[in-house]
Amino acid sequence: MGKPHERLEAWKVSMELAKAVYQMTADFPAEERYGLAQQMKRAAVSIPSNLAEGAGRNGTKEYVHFIGMSRGSLAELETQMQLAVMLGLTTADHAAFSLSDHTGKLLTGLHKKWRSA
Repeated sequence: MGKPHERLEAWKVSMELAKAVYQMTADFPAEERYGLAQQMKRAAVSIPSNLAEGAGRNGTKEYVHFIGMSRGSLAELETQMQLAVMLGLTTADHAAFSLSDHTGKLLTGLHKKWRSA
């Protein structure tokens, strides 16, 4: 059956997003490895991490709070990915972009469901 967060589609897709961001940033030039690339990886990892932490907490209010934190990390990551495109470090057709859209829809659905619970 797995841990509660491992059953969440949002967690599964956000894990794929984190993997895609790691793959994307591996192609960045060396001078960006500790700049934008590092920030992007941290934001990407934060999304499923916050879902896992929220699912492991006691109570709906805490869970909704951590879903909100995941949404914030996603917004941060999307901004950073757009900047990476503007800087010519990646292209807008990278798989991470569609995964971020999918993750956003799933997080919004989760947030709506539990906020009204």
